[in-house]
Amino acid sequence: MHKHIILVAETGSDIPSSLAAEKGIHLVPMHVQMGDVTFDDGTFPPEDVCAYYDRTGKCATTSASTPYDFTKTFDELHAQYPDHQLVHLAYSAVTTCSYQNAVLVCDDRPYVTSVDTKHVSVGQAAVVLAAADYLAAHPDCTVEDVVAFVENLREQTQMCFIPKNLDYLRAGGRVSNAAAMVGNLLGLHPCIEIINGKLMAQKKYRGTLKKVAPKMIEEFAAKHNLDREHLYLIDTPYLEAEIRALAEETAKALGFKSITWMKTGCVITCHGGPGALGMVGTCAK
Repeated sequence: MHKHIILVAETGSDIPSSLAAEKGIHLVPMHVQMGDVTFDDGTFPPEDVCAYYDRTGKCATTSASTPYDFTKTFDELHAQYPDHQLVHLAYSAVTTCSYQNAVLVCDDRPYVTSVDTKHVSVGQAAVVLAAADYLAAHPDCTVEDVVAFVENLREQTQMCFIPKNLDYLRAGGRVSNAAAMVGNLLGLHPCIEIINGKLMAQKKYRGTLKKVAPKMIEEFAAKHNLDREHLYLIDTPYLEAEIRALAEETAKALGFKSITWMKTGCVITCHGGPGALGMVGTCAK
């Protein structure tokens, strides 16, 4: 842990709890509702979200970390580390009110600074983990230094994913029944990119995921001139082993020196569904 700064993020960042503990990152729960029951994200496996859809034909819904969640986390950390500043690196503010809820709490807590990462899931994780490494490498840095680092990095971080099919996008109301039916029949896979914090469908790929995955990785890496030092690949529930192998093989062939697989949690699984493949990289300087 940095000698006077502590990082906080939501569980929707999909940072494993063990890695968060190792890096000194504190996670605040987001929430998932299945039927009439609301669960804390991170307290159950994302496969349960898929099982709920299989039983009901409905997508579980997600909700932000609440003011109470932030109050509890901030106050507990402040009581334990009264001389530390807390920097909350938030899940994209345009996708949920989590950031706004944290800001409400920050007004009465001058020791907390909240920053919108403009990313979700593993994109947010990439920013938060890089910030943790920055703190470790710069023990005398200030809160302002961290904020500047994050604001620069969030613009350079790029994330996309392709769903296996359009079922979850249909069930969640993001595409019509007719569009989903036609899309599935034609084997269409929209590439969802995170653009200025928003999840936006960009290019549509046609064919099996086995055919589409390498092409998506090649084109996304070229489009954003991704730095070849490191790449995150996103592993979702029930992603086929063959697709994983193809994705990693493609990334290595493109010259990525280090590849880290990150598993999605419950929040993003509610939107992308099982069997999706994603990637996160940083634009080369």
